[in-house]
Amino acid sequence: MTVRRCAAVLAAATAVLGAAAPAAVADGAPSPAAVPPGLYGTKDPQFDGVFRQSLAFLAQAKADVKPADRAVAWLTGQQCADGSFMSFRADTSKACDPTKLDTNATSAAVQALVAVGGHTDAVKKGVAWLKSVQQDDGGWPYAPGMGGSDANSTAIVIGALAAAGEKPADVKSAKGGKSPFDALLTFALPCDGSSAGSEGAGGGPEGAGAFAFQPDAKTQKLYANADATAAAVTGLLGKGLTATAGTPDTKGTACEKAATPEQGAHNGAGYLARTLAATGFLKSAMPGATDRPDVGNTADAVVALAAAGLPDQAKKSADWLSKNAAAWAKENGPAAYAQLVFAADATGADPKNFGGTDLVKALNATGPAPQTAPSSAPADKKKDEQKNDGISVWWIVAVGLVAGIGVGFLISGRKKNQQL
Repeated sequence: MTVRRCAAVLAAATAVLGAAAPAAVADGAPSPAAVPPGLYGTKDPQFDGVFRQSLAFLAQAKADVKPADRAVAWLTGQQCADGSFMSFRADTSKACDPTKLDTNATSAAVQALVAVGGHTDAVKKGVAWLKSVQQDDGGWPYAPGMGGSDANSTAIVIGALAAAGEKPADVKSAKGGKSPFDALLTFALPCDGSSAGSEGAGGGPEGAGAFAFQPDAKTQKLYANADATAAAVTGLLGKGLTATAGTPDTKGTACEKAATPEQGAHNGAGYLARTLAATGFLKSAMPGATDRPDVGNTADAVVALAAAGLPDQAKKSADWLSKNAAAWAKENGPAAYAQLVFAADATGADPKNFGGTDLVKALNATGPAPQTAPSSAPADKKKDEQKNDGISVWWIVAVGLVAGIGVGFLISGRKKNQQL
C-alpha cells in the first residue's frame, strides 16, 4: 500500500489496541493469501488489494491504457453491498465484514472506476457510503467509527468526491455542518510552529505551514508530517491522487495565516519545498533510517508541489526520482510504479522514459495484459492535449509486515507524530 495509507492503517489499529502488537505480529506475518486472477501484483493482497489495483488503473489512464476486462471485473467485484470496499475480500460470496470497511480503499476505487468509465452506479454507491460515514468534524478516519479523522484519509476522500463530480466544500457533516476542508485545516501547524510540542519533530519555525496526520493522542499537539502534508495539499486544492500541475504560486514558500483551503495548501507546499530543497528527497521516519530516502513520500510530495504551483522544486525532486527510484518500484510493484507515473505526469516528464525506465510498460507487466497499449503520441503533444482538458484487531496484523521503506504493500514504520 502507499505511504498515505500506511499511517492510516497503523492509527486505526492502535486506536483499538494501543502501541503494543499482539503475539501473532511479533511472531511473524500471517500466511499470504492467494493472489487471484485479474489482480495486479504478486504480493499478499489482504491489506491493499483494492488500493493497488485502483492506483494501477489510474496510472494506466494517464497513458491511455485500457485495463483488461477481468482486471476491472475483479475490482468491481470487491465492492460491498453498501457501496464501500474492504482492503481485500478473499471470498466475495460472503458479506463484507463491517469492522474491515476502508475509506482509503473505497476512495481509491471510486477514482479508479471514474477513470475506467462505465461504472456510474458503483461510483454513486461508493460516494454515498463515504458521505454516510463522514465524522462530525467534516473528515474521515481510515476505519469508520474507529478513531478520529486524519489528514490522509480525509484528503483521499476529497479526491474521490471531486472525481465523481461532487463539490467537496458542499459535503458537510450532519452534526456541525463541517466540510472536509474544515477538517483538514485543523491539522495545520501555524507559521510559528507554536502548536507543535517540544518533543519529537516539527516544533518551531521549521514546521511552519506543515500538517499533522492527527493531533497527538496524549497531548493533542500537532507534529509536522511530510506525507500528511502532501495529502493535505492536494486535498485542500480539491484534487485527487492524479493531480496535475496547477497555476504557478507567485507567493513562493512564505507562510501565511491559513484561513482558507487555498492558504492552507500554499503553506503546506511551502513546507514541502523547504524540506526537499537540500536533498531533493524526503527522509524515512522508520527507526534507525533517519537519512534514508523515502521514495514513496517523495513521489507524493512531487505531485503536491506541482498541483500547488511550485514547479521548480517539483521538477528537481522528480529528477531525483527518475535517477533513484527504479529499483524501489521494481521491488514494490504496481502501486509504486503508479506513484512514479503520477509524479512524472504532474511535472511534464515522460512516464515511458523516466530515467530510462518505461513505467507504464513495467506497470502493465505486473497484471493482466491490458486491452490497449500505451499511446505512441509524442510526449509534447500529449502534454498539450492535457493542458486543453478542462478497526478491528485484524488491521494490527499489518504492522507486522514492515519490510521496506516508502510504498510497497507493506506497512511503513512512519509514526503519525514524526516529521520526515
